[in-house]
Amino acid sequence: MPKHWRIMEVCGSHTMAIARFGLKQLLPDGVELISGPGCPVCVTANAQIDTAIALARRPETIICSFGDMLRVPGSSSSLANERAHGADVRVVYSPADALDIAACNPAQTVVFIGVGFETTAPLSAATIKRAKTRQLDNFCLFCAHKLVPPALASLAGAAEVAVDAFLLPGHVSTVIGLEPYRFLATHYHLPGVVSGFSANEILQAVDAILHQLVADTASIENAYPAGVREHGNPTARALLEEVFQPVDCDWRGLGQIEASGLALRAEYASFDACRRFPDLSVEPTREARGCRCGDVLKGLIKPTECPLFDHGCSPLQPIGPCMVSSEGSCAAAYKYRECS
Repeated sequence: MPKHWRIMEVCGSHTMAIARFGLKQLLPDGVELISGPGCPVCVTANAQIDTAIALARRPETIICSFGDMLRVPGSSSSLANERAHGADVRVVYSPADALDIAACNPAQTVVFIGVGFETTAPLSAATIKRAKTRQLDNFCLFCAHKLVPPALASLAGAAEVAVDAFLLPGHVSTVIGLEPYRFLATHYHLPGVVSGFSANEILQAVDAILHQLVADTASIENAYPAGVREHGNPTARALLEEVFQPVDCDWRGLGQIEASGLALRAEYASFDACRRFPDLSVEPTREARGCRCGDVLKGLIKPTECPLFDHGCSPLQPIGPCMVSSEGSCAAAYKYRECS
């Protein structure tokens, strides 16, 4: 058995569950669970946050977003700050809610901030199709959706990350299935196991990973058969393919990753907020001084090793997105006082 094995989870729900159940303390010596870029709010780059803020500053514009995004600091503001200064920024629970707001406010432009991985992107795709059918031309999407497998490829090929296996996301896998992860085993010789979200399910998935590591084998396994099928959800995947196309995308901490983001295809381009407002005034992007969210997202440091952790940065006064999001690794470590 090697001196140390590092298993990275890439799902914010796993991150919270692992901290809540204290699972790291149950693992044998030489086995370490580390958090990766599993929180879509956390990996949204500052430049995208700044663009969303610039959209909020436009007159006659309503911004609709999931709640976590409002408090994520950009270079000098946040959506919550803009709302406090008079911008019309609303929390919604689905993009369909934003579409209804557009229908009720025909004189205003409604922008839905689309953040999330393959789990939530199909909802945005379905909403865009409905907007086109209903001819709601005052609705548009600021697309910050991202794809998980390209990020895993970036991590697997990074020597500084030195990951030995992946605990694969349950929610994303319900959509994309298992095939998009196969390259981890065939190209990088890294085991990957899809897990559910209970303590037992996560430990069973970790056990399956350790069996592979001990045997020096690598394959992609499904330890969450109740929720994940081999080929995922064909309907959701078809929606993604119809409405979106992959594009290069910046990730906080990981930089630009080829074909890791989504953009609307030409036939839906009129619903793209950035194309609709090409002259949008976005301030120069700068990162918060001292914040090491990027290193946390790559698994290079633990949240508690960031100099700002609980020293100026807390869930009530967050400096970085990993402390803002309900699925952020810093928020998990803070809430459950995770020390190891």
